[in-house]
Amino acid sequence: MAKADFLSNNRFTLRLELVNKPGVFASVATLIASVKADLGAVDIVEVTPYTIIRDVTFYVSNQKDADKILKGLEKLENVKTIAVSDKILLLHLGGKIQVQNKTPIQTRNQLSMAYTPGVAKVAQAIAETPDKVYKLTIKSNSVAIVTDGSAVLGLGNLGPEAALPVMEGKAMIFKEFANIDAWPICLATQDVDEIVKTVQNISPAFGGINLEDISAPRCFEIEEKLKKILSIPVMHDDQHGTAVVILAALKNALKIVKKDMEGVRVVVNGLGAAGAACCRILLSAGVRNLYGCNRKGVVLIVDETNLGQARKDLFSCATLDVPSLTLREALCTVDVFIGVSAGNILTGKDLNRMKEDRIVFAMANPDPEVDPHEAFKVCRIFATGRSDFPNQINNALAFPGIFRGALNVRAKVINEEMKIAAADAIANLVLENQLSSEYIIPSIFDKRVVEAVTKAVEQAAYQTGVARKLILKDTDVEIID
Repeated sequence: MAKADFLSNNRFTLRLELVNKPGVFASVATLIASVKADLGAVDIVEVTPYTIIRDVTFYVSNQKDADKILKGLEKLENVKTIAVSDKILLLHLGGKIQVQNKTPIQTRNQLSMAYTPGVAKVAQAIAETPDKVYKLTIKSNSVAIVTDGSAVLGLGNLGPEAALPVMEGKAMIFKEFANIDAWPICLATQDVDEIVKTVQNISPAFGGINLEDISAPRCFEIEEKLKKILSIPVMHDDQHGTAVVILAALKNALKIVKKDMEGVRVVVNGLGAAGAACCRILLSAGVRNLYGCNRKGVVLIVDETNLGQARKDLFSCATLDVPSLTLREALCTVDVFIGVSAGNILTGKDLNRMKEDRIVFAMANPDPEVDPHEAFKVCRIFATGRSDFPNQINNALAFPGIFRGALNVRAKVINEEMKIAAADAIANLVLENQLSSEYIIPSIFDKRVVEAVTKAVEQAAYQTGVARKLILKDTDVEIID
């Protein structure tokens, strides 16, 4: 993240009422300086013989410093805080998305065609030939972003209302990067069967279902049940989007250290939604030696003895309550560490246990599993989920193109072959002569990403027989099931 963007995102504006006498504003400036914040614009709003109302802007490095300033203001004599403006909160006022008509309704004739009586002709056409719903409605370009609010970002079980701004942000990314109309669906239940039934009941309006911020292990069950009963693609992005981008990044990291998937030993710390999907896609992509860790230690060991079984049913090879090693013991034998767990659980000294040319992906947010400044000293390649360090592994590199490709060919499912194809497409955008320890993955603002992923996913859907529409140069052809 550029410094200007970082400061902008941590900018606060206070409206203060100050007693109109010398030294009062100086006490405010001193407080702001005491937490090493930067004082920005100071504007006078109103002046009376007794008071001055000022808007005071300051920049901080984190929310804790902002809170210190706000609490400090409460203790200052002759200073009253009227209002606090946070740029991030201001961005969200009234929500971040809206519905917009594609054609105007400005005359009675336009109204009669868009709605009754004209729309009856369209309804009858769909009733007679249900597949026409894809051509005559928004279904072909619509995705439902479904959550129960049980695992919101890294914040936990905040509920459906608190999840809504996150889902709005996801909808913005769908639209901005892949021109997909996505709709936040925040459910007031965390019961597996109720969620499945609700999604099944709303599915006629959507071409795909993106499950989001649903806690493990329920997310696995919900996804599997929906995939069995729906004929449209369903993907839990916290699992598969993250796994796709991790695979893409690892492919390029291995090129730099001149190792291959089949020969490296990988440890995945965290076996929740993202960790389990990461293990599965790595095994599908060729990894043959893998440790999986939970809070107790290594509870999953995959090697030549159980590789086939692990690829079919990962957790059948796990002993979730009986760890065989500690994480630190496992580090002594591995080439790659992938963390999808919790912040600050390792040190640079711990990483030194790993084999040479260490590859470390510390994905916990906002604090990675290891302090990045320590990790850079001992790792050949280091990546995080953060935008203020090199090699940001962000699932926004994957899900817009994956869904764009799936919708374009009207895929029945998003299968493992389509996900691996997406990972290959992302990795291949970084050319061999561009690869470096600080550039193993393209930026999410690289306009080539969605197009490359879309084409790869379409091709994989054709090859695996899950596409229902063939895209030709001049026309689209329906594929008969």
